[in-house]
Amino acid sequence: MKILVTGGAGYIGSHATLALLDAGHEVVVLDNFSNSSPESLKRVGELAGREAVLVEGDVGDREALTQLFDDQEQISAVMHFAAFKAVGESTEKPLAYYNNNVGGSIALLEVMEEFEVRDLVFSSSCTVYGEPETVPIKEDHRVGAVSSPYGRTKFLVEMMLKDLCLSDPRWNAAILRYFNPVGAHASGRLGENPLGTPENLIPFICQVLAGKLEKLFVFGDDYPTSDGTCIRDYLHVMDLADAHLKALEKLSERPGAFFVNLGTGRGSTVLEVVKAFEVVTGKKVPREFANKRPGDVVEAWADPSLAKELLGWSTTRDLKEMISDAWRWQSENPRGYDT
Repeated sequence: MKILVTGGAGYIGSHATLALLDAGHEVVVLDNFSNSSPESLKRVGELAGREAVLVEGDVGDREALTQLFDDQEQISAVMHFAAFKAVGESTEKPLAYYNNNVGGSIALLEVMEEFEVRDLVFSSSCTVYGEPETVPIKEDHRVGAVSSPYGRTKFLVEMMLKDLCLSDPRWNAAILRYFNPVGAHASGRLGENPLGTPENLIPFICQVLAGKLEKLFVFGDDYPTSDGTCIRDYLHVMDLADAHLKALEKLSERPGAFFVNLGTGRGSTVLEVVKAFEVVTGKKVPREFANKRPGDVVEAWADPSLAKELLGWSTTRDLKEMISDAWRWQSENPRGYDT
């Protein structure tokens, strides 16, 4: 099939693009490079032995989208990754997040409808659950009680897709709620390339160990967990990319809208991740405890049983492999994609 990947030069999008190419699909990438680099797609092409078609543009630009669908005949489905994703930044720039994440999705869906392309894999997030009432989290857990504009944009697009599929049975949407994607391609050629100071734990530790940051700040040490630090469910980005292929296959069965958690089903505390880093790298992670961050939930990990039942998908890589691959990427690309 020919698949349009919005945000395909970004962290998750580039790994999904590689997985699609490796599976034999044709890929068209739309990206404005606001938080990514064309270098990632160059490397994807080298790894796959063939390249995706690149269209530089914004997902919210209806004219550019119309031109893309006009030029690229027979697009079968869309994987939609083009979203701003920093929780902290979303509280400072809420209009930018609503405009890009919600407005951009509306523009994309309208143009898809115009060209009769009605299969979509949507990149959502476990943030839609807010502070979970129970763990592990199942898909029928309450949603919408989120604490950031970022989370609310994901929830709004989810509901929009659900309503769209209910209104027209020709539409199908795989809504994938990620927990905490980490790691990198095993080659060391693709990885996470955050602009500025990373907001997420594993790239932050990588930069500390690389000497780019002085120390890790651990936000809170008195949570009701085994060591007082937050618990999260980390999954390898290549396992996540594989889930997108499985979701794409499921769309051919015309399932309407469905929601799936993507995680390992196991939680790790911040300090457990730090200790695992020290074992894998042989390096001490300098750290300091700091005040809790507003909006951080105590613990969140997935019940991944529906993903296995519905998609035939489960994770294959453990925390040690996630850390090894993340550290290889950091070590071999100290400046990210800035070669």
